[in-house]
Amino acid sequence: MSKTRAEAILRLATAAGVSVTTAESCTGGMIAAAITDVAGSSTIFERGFVTYSNQAKVDMLGVDPGTLDVYGAVSPEVAEQMARGARRAAGASIAVSVSGIAGPGGSEHKPEGRVCFAVSTDNGTTSETVEFGALGRAQVREAARDHALTLVLDALKRL
Repeated sequence: MSKTRAEAILRLATAAGVSVTTAESCTGGMIAAAITDVAGSSTIFERGFVTYSNQAKVDMLGVDPGTLDVYGAVSPEVAEQMARGARRAAGASIAVSVSGIAGPGGSEHKPEGRVCFAVSTDNGTTSETVEFGALGRAQVREAARDHALTLVLDALKRL
């Protein structure tokens, strides 16, 4: 499924003449890997960012430490800053970001399976939170990867 989505991303981004980047935390590069698994992806994908720690989010993407302190890494606010920062740092047309709790663990306020996503384009930045539930670490990460790819496809269709 992720390969089909990635192939569609390559096709649509190529046709539109735009580039894509990723800012990933809980997926650890899975979204970038899905895109770059497709031959020819270098025409639309130059770089992605794996920012697993809060410090990496600050250093590589320009996430405001105050936002991390107030909302935590798994929040729409941080996901939006990650996407905007990745788009700026990569010089890309579209950026998708992911920050979540793949598990095991979580808390009452931020349960396992909660993942925050954001997409940034010239038209602005939007975010959403998805509760995948306690599916297990690998399944949450795969679900997050696939959802992020769908968000990129949706953004490409709106160009």
